[in-house]
Amino acid sequence: MSNKQVIFKNYVVGKVKDSDLEIRTSQLRLELPEDGTNDVLVKNLYLSPDPYMRSRMKEDYTSYVPPFTPGKVSSTVCFLLPPP
Repeated sequence: MSNKQVIFKNYVVGKVKDSDLEIRTSQLRLELPEDGTNDVLVKNLYLSPDPYMRSRMKEDYTSYVPPFTPGKVSSTVCFLLPPP
């Protein structure tokens, strides 16, 4: 399966630039758990960064969550909404 990742490349000074982020595509092998859990696999169709993520892009952050690490995949939380 193809997997797209947003890589945080550099701490941001001023406005976020294209050069601060990188989109990488890799291959991912999925294995479903056999323990009877209710885990679900979700395919994201859209990525909409929240304003709180801006503070995580700074080296000197003042936030309740740790900053992103340059060279690593940007992590966030996903919320699932039921269909209308």
